Amino acid sequence: MADSNAVRPEGVSRSLVLVLALAGGAVVANLYYSQPLLAEIARAIGISESRAGLIPALTQMGYGLGLLFLIPLGDKAERRRLIVTLVLLAAVALLFTGGANSALLLFALNLVVGLLSVVPQIIVPFVATLSGPADRNRNVGTVMSGLLIGILLARTASGFLGEHLGWRFVYFIAAGVMVVLAVLLRIMLPASREETGASYFALMRSIPGLLRKLPVLGEAAVNGALIFGVFSVFWSTLVFKLEALPAHFGAQTAGLFGLVGASGALAANLSGRLADRMGPCRIVRIGCTVVFGSWAVMWLGGGSVWALACGAVLLDFGIQASHVANQALIFAQMPEARSRINTVYMVTFFTGGAIGSLAGSYTWKQAGWTGVCVLGAALMVIALAASFLMEARRESAWARL
Repeated sequence: MADSNAVRPEGVSRSLVLVLALAGGAVVANLYYSQPLLAEIARAIGISESRAGLIPALTQMGYGLGLLFLIPLGDKAERRRLIVTLVLLAAVALLFTGGANSALLLFALNLVVGLLSVVPQIIVPFVATLSGPADRNRNVGTVMSGLLIGILLARTASGFLGEHLGWRFVYFIAAGVMVVLAVLLRIMLPASREETGASYFALMRSIPGLLRKLPVLGEAAVNGALIFGVFSVFWSTLVFKLEALPAHFGAQTAGLFGLVGASGALAANLSGRLADRMGPCRIVRIGCTVVFGSWAVMWLGGGSVWALACGAVLLDFGIQASHVANQALIFAQMPEARSRINTVYMVTFFTGGAIGSLAGSYTWKQAGWTGVCVLGAALMVIALAASFLMEARRESAWARL
C-alpha cells in the first residue's frame, strides 16, 4: 500500500538525480549484455548461432511487453517499492540466466530479463514528478544521459568480461549489480503516493483516451516514432555500407560506431537544459534539422568512412536532443498520468524503430546507400512538417475554445 502521507517534494537533490541516472544506465544495460556473447552461448548450450540470435530478440520482445503492461503501474503503485521490487526480480532473472543449461530455459529467462528492464521508463516520469518546474527538464536530461551511457557501455563491458571470465559470469556480475542498486535505491528514493486510486485494468483502459485529451502527446509520439525510425534505418544498413566500401570494413568497425553514442549522452543533457530556455518544441525541430543534415553529410561525403562517422555523430546528437525535448513536452502534462503518458510515447517510439529497421533493409536492397540517405532525410522532412501542422491544429483548437 502506498504511503498516503508521503509529501510530494518540490525539488530533488543532485545526488539523487545522479543515482537515478546510474540506475537507468545499469538496468537498461541488461538488454544488451547478450549481443557480444552469442557465439560463446551457442557453443556452451549446443545451439546454432541463428537460434542464439533469438536471445536478444526475445529480450527486446520482453522489453516491449514491459513498456505496455508494467509502466502504467507507475501511476498506481508506490514507486519506490515498485522500482526496488523490479530491480530485485531482475537480479533473480539474471542469476538464473547465468546458470541456464537449456536453450528453452535461456530463451524464457531472457524474455523475463527484458520485461523487468523497463525500470528506467518508470524512473524517468518519477524524476519528472520529484523535480520542481525549474529543474524538471534538466533532471530528465541527466537521467537520459545515464541511460544512454549504459546502452553505450553494456556491449563493451559484456564483451571484455565474457572473453576473460566466460559468458555466465557476465550475468552473475550483472545480478550482483542489481542487488547493490536495489539497496541504494531503497535507501535514497523518497516514498511516493498513488497518483490515482483507479484499478490496474481501469488504468489500461484509460490509455487510448490520453491521446484524445492531450494533443501534444500525439505530436510527440509521431515525432518519436519518426526519429527512432531514422535511427534504426541507419543502424540496420551501416554494416552493409561498411562492407561495400573499398576497405571492406566489417562488424567490428560497425561496433566501433557505437562509441559515437557519447555525443547522444551529451545531447540528452544539453537538450534538457535548453528546453527550459528555448521551449521543447523548438529543440525538437532543431534536433530533426540536425538529423536531416547528418544524412546530407553522409550522402555528399560519398559514403566514406569519415563521412559516415561525422554523420553518425550528428544523427545521434539530433535524435537524442529531440527525444529528451519530446519527454519535456509530455511530462509537463497531467502529472497524475505521467507513467501512462510514457507508455504511449515509448510504445510508439519502439514501433517506429521496428518499422525503420525493415524499411532500411528493404531500401538498401532496392536502392543502395543513396536510397537509404533519401529515406532518412525524407523521414525528417515529414517529422518537421508534422510538427508544424500539429502545432497549428492545436493552436486552432485552443482559439475556438
